[in-house]
Amino acid sequence: MTSLVGTGVLLRFNLRRDRLMIPVWVAVNALMVLSMPNTLKSLYGTAAERADLLHQVATNSSFRALIGPVFDDSLGALTAWRVGVYAGVLAAATGLLVVVRHTRDEEESGRQELISSGVVGRRASLTAALLAAAVANGALALLVTVGLAGQGAVGALAFGLGLGAVGMLFATTAAIVAQLTESARLARGLTAGVLGAAFVLRAAGDSGSTDGSSALTWLSPLGWLSQLRAFAGERWWVLLLFAAAIAVQGALAYALAGRRDVGMSFMPTRPGPASGHLGTVGALAWRLQRGSVLGWSIGFFLAGVVYGGLTDGVADLVGDNAKAREIFERMGGQSGITDAFLASMTGMLGLVATLYVVASVLRLHGEETSMRAEPLLANAVGRLRWASGHLVVAFGGSALVMLLAGLGFAVGYGKEVGPVLGACLVQVAGVWVIGGLTVLLYGLAPRLAPLAWGVAGAVLLIGWVGPALDIPQSVLDLSPFGHLPKLPGAPMRWTPVLALTALAAAFVTAGLAGLRRRDMTT
Repeated sequence: MTSLVGTGVLLRFNLRRDRLMIPVWVAVNALMVLSMPNTLKSLYGTAAERADLLHQVATNSSFRALIGPVFDDSLGALTAWRVGVYAGVLAAATGLLVVVRHTRDEEESGRQELISSGVVGRRASLTAALLAAAVANGALALLVTVGLAGQGAVGALAFGLGLGAVGMLFATTAAIVAQLTESARLARGLTAGVLGAAFVLRAAGDSGSTDGSSALTWLSPLGWLSQLRAFAGERWWVLLLFAAAIAVQGALAYALAGRRDVGMSFMPTRPGPASGHLGTVGALAWRLQRGSVLGWSIGFFLAGVVYGGLTDGVADLVGDNAKAREIFERMGGQSGITDAFLASMTGMLGLVATLYVVASVLRLHGEETSMRAEPLLANAVGRLRWASGHLVVAFGGSALVMLLAGLGFAVGYGKEVGPVLGACLVQVAGVWVIGGLTVLLYGLAPRLAPLAWGVAGAVLLIGWVGPALDIPQSVLDLSPFGHLPKLPGAPMRWTPVLALTALAAAFVTAGLAGLRRRDMTT
């Protein structure tokens, strides 16, 4: 078909561009999954302990909303229960990021127009983007299947295929949204909104049903993943739901791609003049990023409410399980299970906040490569002044989302407002170090700026999986979050907080110095 001419070349080009991003995201997801059986074996080594866990989950709607229902007490089934939802979310995020990067991002930057001037079919770029997403999700499915085969080859295959199917379903969702919108940022945001809605639907359904039979669960692709029941009497027909949804969405994306011009969309940007005051570069940066700030703020507040509501029940869930207590204490300190849980959950939100600060700082890179920064810098606007507007949003926004997370904890937990709020705010120093490192990479070598995603992924991996694997403290200390005080139970230590803040400031200063001296768009 002439519409697919050049697909192979574009696919190789896409995979070359993503030679760092795809392996990092896949590795983080796979390691999270594959580390779980040994962790669960150490936590629930006897049949009695596993039976007690199933009883606790069945009687605790909050934990079902957060993680999902559990269908069997085997290590494989417990692994699919414990990490299934979150591994599915990561797979979906990988799929949507890859597709938007190689479709709408290319059109927005003008590179797609140059590519289309050659011998390239009309739908080749979309096909190459979906194939790149398929490579990423196929690699994840293969790693999970092989890594969990020891728990049962059939269940491992089902779980691996389920994760890959979730990733491809949201990749095709992103392919549709990329045709509808004129902005890559909006395409990513809308697809992420669909993913968030899927999580909420699944959580609402699972909280009201012990076996996942709620209609709300079946409205969510993340609910389909749990209903596949890997390692617990697999329902292979659920994969047909994924296949049908992927086929329908893919066909719709292809139909839309053939009915619009390159660079155009079915939902064009509203023409100006823009309403409101945009007299400064700071106001412009806020206008460009306010939707992202609002979305992250709402998400972190709601996450705080949910985690805060779980706090009173965590002691019952852990019970007398010494290993579970040890993991919480490694993550959250030695100050009792409740305070350790609060400290570990606020720490986890701090780790997730690094994704926000990296994305927000890299908006500078997007503005530069898309040539939107050039008209601003051609006027009486210096580089530092231009960059400072986005950096204020990035660093101030990260502090805001952690503040709102603390308020959410206070609402959900209902007591100890001050200590919980302080536990969230102390994470900001660690977030700022990752943000500062992103500024440094962008300022000195913009081609290396996407490596910041790899750094954020490594920090997430160390903080999330490290305590469960009992890795050495020296490895945990590679993350800036490993040096922060474990509030609310531990005493406040200002020295590491101030040191990390100073390190972040040094990174930002060096990055801005590099930005001031280098050529733009190089």
